[in-house]
Amino acid sequence: MADISNRAVVAVIGAETLKAKDVRDALAERPRAPLIELVSASEQSTILTEEEGEAVIMRALTEESLKLSSVAMLAGSQASSRRAHKIASKPGSPVLVDLTGALEDLPNARLRAPMVEHEPEKLTREHVHVIAHPAAIALAMFFGRLDSLGQIRRALVHVFEPASERGQNGMDELQQQTVALLSLQDMEREVYDTQVAFSMLPRYGDEAREPLEDVEARIDRNLATLLGPWPRIPMPSIRLVHAPVFHGYSFSIWVEFEDNHGVDAAARALSAPGVEVRNAGEEAPSNIGVAGDKGINVGAITADRNNPRACWFWMVADNYMLLAENAARVAEELL
Repeated sequence: MADISNRAVVAVIGAETLKAKDVRDALAERPRAPLIELVSASEQSTILTEEEGEAVIMRALTEESLKLSSVAMLAGSQASSRRAHKIASKPGSPVLVDLTGALEDLPNARLRAPMVEHEPEKLTREHVHVIAHPAAIALAMFFGRLDSLGQIRRALVHVFEPASERGQNGMDELQQQTVALLSLQDMEREVYDTQVAFSMLPRYGDEAREPLEDVEARIDRNLATLLGPWPRIPMPSIRLVHAPVFHGYSFSIWVEFEDNHGVDAAARALSAPGVEVRNAGEEAPSNIGVAGDKGINVGAITADRNNPRACWFWMVADNYMLLAENAARVAEELL
């Protein structure tokens, strides 16, 4: 009991989401794991839910539900993150760690990604810690390592986004559309406002809940900030594409160097904690195979046959795990 009373409390807001589950798992793996307060993204009364055969209490998002917490992890919707910020604006409120990006534009918000940070800025309890977009974190890890190989002249990146970035509703709609198309039924279009099943798309419909171009702009913005400690790395050109897959980011990356040292040298430069490199002859990494990994996987490294200075890279990352691991590291610092 004494051990329990001495442990810090972390509120996970939006605890009913898939993203929150990975956040809770990442927090539980810390050497000094905090107690976790499950808070719904809803303002409704206390919710009794079930998890692994046991009853779990999930409290409504109110000032009372955050009273005992030192840190609040915002893992629900952007709307719930804004409600939490309004509730936690009083002295003594928990420090906010935003995994949704909703609070990114606040004057006291600071972009965080401990897996790529050199020397974190000295922050106070009044700051909001906004976890960078997982695609931006993955690309910062990639280019940060590749910088050791030599000067990069130019880079192009196609980012293939999974349905899980739209939460459970996005995954459900992709599944429903897939079944509907195969059985010649009408499709749901509430989340995407277009057919996403069996489709690679650069844009969603006009009435989509979150335009793909807005996400692309956030990745670009976050990556530019994360690459700040590497001033000689040019900002890559990024194109975000919807991929009809449920989970995991995939990246097709083209890099041109001042002096190309070859595929083997590139593989050696990338090898580091948090980066798994598949060499020639090994199976290329996939978004399915990377599920549960906290870092990035790189493979299918090939020379560009039309440009002796350039190489192609294939990279994958578990979007939720990457986000959760960085959020858990921030919480660990704060506690």
